[in-house]
Amino acid sequence: MKFFFMIMFIIPLCLNHMLFWMVQMSLFMLMFLFMNLSLNIMNYCNLSYMLGCDMISFGLIMLSIWICSLMIMASEKLYKYNFYICLFLFNIIFLMMMLYMTFSTMNLFMFYLFFEGSLIPTLMLIIGWGYQPERIQAGLYLLFYTLFVSLPLLLGIFYIFNDMNCMMIYFLKFYNYNLYLLYFTMLMAFLVKMPMYFVHLWLPKAHVEAPVSGSMILAGIMLKLGGYGLLRIMILFQSISLKLNYTLIVISMMGGFFISLKCLCQVDMKSLIAYSSVAHMGLVIGGIMTMNNWGFMGSYVLMIGHGLCSSGLFCLANINYERLYSRSLLLNKGMMNFMPSLSLWWFLLLSAAMAAPPSLNLVGEISLINSLISWSWLTMIMLMLISFFSAVYSLYLYSYTQHGKYNMGMYSIYSGLSREYLLLMLHWLPLNLLILKIDCFMIWF
Repeated sequence: MKFFFMIMFIIPLCLNHMLFWMVQMSLFMLMFLFMNLSLNIMNYCNLSYMLGCDMISFGLIMLSIWICSLMIMASEKLYKYNFYICLFLFNIIFLMMMLYMTFSTMNLFMFYLFFEGSLIPTLMLIIGWGYQPERIQAGLYLLFYTLFVSLPLLLGIFYIFNDMNCMMIYFLKFYNYNLYLLYFTMLMAFLVKMPMYFVHLWLPKAHVEAPVSGSMILAGIMLKLGGYGLLRIMILFQSISLKLNYTLIVISMMGGFFISLKCLCQVDMKSLIAYSSVAHMGLVIGGIMTMNNWGFMGSYVLMIGHGLCSSGLFCLANINYERLYSRSLLLNKGMMNFMPSLSLWWFLLLSAAMAAPPSLNLVGEISLINSLISWSWLTMIMLMLISFFSAVYSLYLYSYTQHGKYNMGMYSIYSGLSREYLLLMLHWLPLNLLILKIDCFMIWF
């Protein structure tokens, strides 16, 4: 509760546009206060009336605070042109309040409320600060995909309350429902948010039209809401999962492969990174659906790793966009000649995206591969293809943007700023240093 109040009291700082960086510093301070929270790994702790924090919540709340503070750092251009920055900061802080409450609440209904509430500031970000006129359509896609499946989730939660007379997430483990309709109503909302293949069409649209901060929060946190919901809910449906989960695993594995192929057709940098997110989330869904320890742990670690990694990639794409005013791979060529040090960051973040050691993505993918192959050896075929093509599209993006004959109109661009390098470093360092504390991530199941 104290952290929630701290976030709430940052709101007055948003009202003065001179305090733009002050808001960011407050978020960094909040981050380090939250990091030093004493946490009992195995159980819920730091309890207040309806809020509690266990290991899953702890990692995802930390990721939320971190990404929100980096969003402000990435959006310096808005500050330079004074483009509604007070509203922008308020939007980010409001979004962070919603996310903090989503991850820390222990009540299913409150979880639903904040889960859907986080949609509104995201929509505002896309429609208010997006670049192209198509952002309205992208916002509508995002809204209707999410709203279409969220009403059944609400009805499912009411059914559970009617049956259990209690909505505490902690008590779900004592129940086991064998109801097909309830299974689908509860799961679909999270699968659309992830997004699973077939219901993923809102994601590339939303990413391409969103400003850099919108893309960062979408890739960093919004996709994790679905995974978090699944990790919490799946314990209710143990018996029915044995019958039905294989369909979802097959869809995610096949979808991950198709999306990896689709990545190779993209000519828009942001679009390529957005599609690669869908492929990674396919693995996460597969891991959760196997319902074993390796799958749960791997999906959690990969969610944290992917949040940092793809958020950093969107920052890189935006740095190029601010120089060239184009995200097309046909124009973003030969950047190595102009910004050689940025080339290193492209390399580091893309190698993390294809799960090179020592990134969190590696540990996550190894655990997921372990869980999926122990579930069925046939998944090995798809996993090989997904791993191979994820390396292929990462190399495609890297070699296309960094090498080649550069565009003559590029002579007037300026090199990287220290703010941008700091921004990239703050994405990359946690991604590769958290592997030293991997025991915390891996033992709590």
